This record gives sequence, structure tokens and C-alpha cells, in this order.
Amino acid sequence: MRTFIQAYETIKQKVRVFSKYLRFDKLINKIGRKLALSPAEIISLAVFKQANGIAAKKAIYRMFEPDCSYKTLVVNMNRFAALALKIFLSLLQINRRHSHPIKHIDSTDIPVCLFKNAHAHKTMKGLSSFGRSSKGTFFGLKLHIISDLNKQLLSVRFATGRIGDREMVMPLSKNLAGVFIADAGYISARLSRAFYQEGRRILLAQPRKNMKKIITAFQNRLYGTRMMVEIHFRSLKLFHGLITSLPRSASGYLANYIYSLLAYQLA
Repeated sequence: MRTFIQAYETIKQKVRVFSKYLRFDKLINKIGRKLALSPAEIISLAVFKQANGIAAKKAIYRMFEPDCSYKTLVVNMNRFAALALKIFLSLLQINRRHSHPIKHIDSTDIPVCLFKNAHAHKTMKGLSSFGRSSKGTFFGLKLHIISDLNKQLLSVRFATGRIGDREMVMPLSKNLAGVFIADAGYISARLSRAFYQEGRRILLAQPRKNMKKIITAFQNRLYGTRMMVEIHFRSLKLFHGLITSLPRSASGYLANYIYSLLAYQLA
């Protein structure tokens, strides 16, 4: 238990630094009943939950026994996810200022329920759709990211499952420069031309095995680094609770995704 408390306090210290920097105190309504827990404490509990792979909010409530009802805790975790997003975006800006010129772009599927329950699923029906990944058909969203050779996240976007990877490249890479490495799913002469900016950035999509295309030894080495982006997806899914089917509202799902990403960045 002491180890859990220490881990929580470490997270809370980091959240409080950003809370003070981003002036969260100015964003909270001073009128009405005082909050039992501060926004920084609520966010810290949610981040602790994701960082330790705890699936249910009920477990956090029982573990810390906060001075509020369980319903209040859940409502405020969803409510303050917008502030957690501000912290996450600030971290992305910091990463961008020190980014490596070699970058990776990729996406992963985020199912919102088991595939057999897709047609009956209502909570995320308006935001989710059927899509395809290397593992088959799924119902949910896609997480698109750009990271660099130093394993830093630089840009993150969510999209419905039916949106193709190539459609997300331009908005995802806005204001970023360097050599961008992608898999064969991003092969498009039209996209490559639109993406290219002389002396600033270029998109290199790894050729398919059945393509007759000559690549340099340097390009081959660059394609070999693409596995680094898979590490982000693996960590988010296996250790930070990115995929869930427990929330009872769309805001609960979105809050889970935000806290998962923030926990991964604060780790």
C-alpha cells in the first residue's frame, strides 16, 4: 500500500506543476459547493489508475477512499479530462521543441467492444465505425500518432475506424518537419507530392514485398527503425489501459483515452 501511495504522490507532484503553469485555478467555477477533491487530485487519481493498469474506477475509490461519493468521483474524472488533455498537449509541445529529425507515423485500432457485440453497442455508436486493421475487422476508433527516433510522442489524433491512414497524414503532421517513416499502408504518389517540402520534410513509405522498387541502404535502415512506433501502441494497450469497454458514456470512453495517453507521457 505504501508503494501505491508513493507512486500516487509522484504523479500528483507532476500534475500540480502543470496545474499551476496552466492556471487551472482560473478555469474552475468558484460559485457553488466546494469540490471535495481538487482538479489536480482528480486527474492524479485517474492517471494513477491508468499507469497501474487498473481497469475499474471502483477499485480506485476503494483504494483511496476519497471524501466524496463514488458517483462524484466518476463524474469529476470525466469532467476534468479536458484539463488533463491540456497537460498532455503541453507535453507534446515540449517534445516537439526537442524532436529528432527522424520521425515515425502509424495508427492502431481501438475497439470499443467485442466484435460480436458491435451491432448492439450504443454508447460510442456516433463516434465509432467498422474498420480494418492487420488483425481483421473491428468496431471502434483509430489512434494515429507521430513519434520520433527518441521515442517521444509528437502528434496524436483520433479518428473513426473507417478513416484511412493516408487521410490523416496531413492534419497529423501539421507544423512538423523531418524524414517521416511509414509502412506500406501509406504508399501514395499523390500524398508523397502533397507532403513533400524541399529542404524541410519528406515521407518515405516502406515498399510492399511484391513491389519492384530499388531502395538505398540508408532507407532500408530507416525502415528498420519503424518498430519503435509499435512500442507506443503496445505500452498504451497492455500497460496503460487504452482499450476498454467499461465506460457507460462517450465522455467516459474519451476520458479513458486521454488519461491513458497522459499516464504514458508522465511515466
